[in-house]
Amino acid sequence: MGKGPFSFRRSSPRRRTKKPPSQSPLATPPPAISGSSFENGGGGAVTKAKKKTGGARLWMRVDRTGRSELVEWDKNMIIRHAAIPARDLRILGPVFSHSSNILARERAMVVNLEFIKAIVTAEEVLLLDPLRQEVLPFVEQLRQQLPYKNQPKLHGPADEQENDMQVSIGRQWLPAPESAEGLQAELPFEFRVLEIALEVVCTFLDSSVADLERGAYPVLDELARNVSTKNLEHVRSLKSNLTRLLARVQKVRDEIEHLLDDNEDMAQLYLTRKWLQNQQFEAHSGATVSNNLSNLRRLGSTRSGSLVTSNDDNDVEELEMLLEAYFMQLDGTRNKILSVREYIDDTEDYVNIQLDNHRNELIQLQLTLTIASFAIAVETLIAGAFATCVEAIGYVSLIFQ
Repeated sequence: MGKGPFSFRRSSPRRRTKKPPSQSPLATPPPAISGSSFENGGGGAVTKAKKKTGGARLWMRVDRTGRSELVEWDKNMIIRHAAIPARDLRILGPVFSHSSNILARERAMVVNLEFIKAIVTAEEVLLLDPLRQEVLPFVEQLRQQLPYKNQPKLHGPADEQENDMQVSIGRQWLPAPESAEGLQAELPFEFRVLEIALEVVCTFLDSSVADLERGAYPVLDELARNVSTKNLEHVRSLKSNLTRLLARVQKVRDEIEHLLDDNEDMAQLYLTRKWLQNQQFEAHSGATVSNNLSNLRRLGSTRSGSLVTSNDDNDVEELEMLLEAYFMQLDGTRNKILSVREYIDDTEDYVNIQLDNHRNELIQLQLTLTIASFAIAVETLIAGAFATCVEAIGYVSLIFQ
């Protein structure tokens, strides 16, 4: 017997349990994502999505090499895979569609910037609703900018200089070419994703402001020339759009400013650093089991030199520079909106002056008409008085005759 149209709630748990273990995501991000379900970021369309389960939503997984996969996961699957609390998924819901949040969790970063709603780990990105028209530029940028980047390395400080001058191609480490300058200062994976998200959002907002500017000035100039109901309605609609756009820009700007004011929150966003610390701790813990006490002391000294120190944990300079750059860009976009609003206020003042001038002219005309009416009334009164006097004299004359 076939399934009824309302049987998806009972069938969704069975479908999840029938998945093979290789497709079941773990809380800890895997070091590499392999298999035919991914596709290189440089070519073609993404692979087919998995079968939809009850309450599932469309997500796109993009790993650090730019390979992508469309999946349909429910809330529980996302919580287990990304190790985030359930309340973070509500932030990515439709209720907070125009809010802006960048939240740091133990193993993930929750990014909600305008239309970009993503969960970023040290190894991959989970992007919600990737087929939306506004999100497509972000997906394209991820595919173009993420491939062939350095993988995190589990080495001590003695190997940092050597590792920084290497790039990963496939599974082999090759020396970096001379043209690849600045690879030693390459941002961690999560900051690369955050940078792309901020770039797409800032570009979108700046483009919206530019479109608003192109349509605002002709409308305001037309209103200054001709104050009519139609032009006033256009300006009212323009001012409403301007207020909404300013609020959206202000939300993103305030979120970045909040992060810049708190070094602790910025330090929690270093997911790759925390992931490396955990991997190094596990590696050194495993080594101490098979070594004697003398080796334990030696490994303790090695570990103290290789693990990231407390000073490094508080080093947030690269993230601070990244956020400051986009904060300044958003501040410039906000200033453009304020300039347009100031132009609207000036136009409204000019229109009010024109209306006051017309009102004064009407008052002057009314005063003139009132004076003329009074003069006519006085003349009529005098004429009436003379007529009454003449009539009285004639009546008296008739009496005496």
